[in-house]
Amino acid sequence: MSQTDIFVIEYKHHGQPQSFVTRAKTMRNANPWHWASCDAGLAPIPKPGRPPLKVMSKPQAERYGVTEVKWRETAALVWEED
Repeated sequence: MSQTDIFVIEYKHHGQPQSFVTRAKTMRNANPWHWASCDAGLAPIPKPGRPPLKVMSKPQAERYGVTEVKWRETAALVWEED
């Protein structure tokens, strides 16, 4: 099975559920907190190939109302012809 690099991130911002899809080479538990903060407009979106100016941590994100961040890898599609 091939590995995908597309992830779904779900979170709550001030109690309102939000979700989005992002592409990344790898995803660790700290990354979705920063991406959720970017989606909520709290952190700058990093430019491709360059590190972000400041990575938003879980405690910082929670201070600004980002909670319950969950992430999952999308399923790889397998096209079969009959």
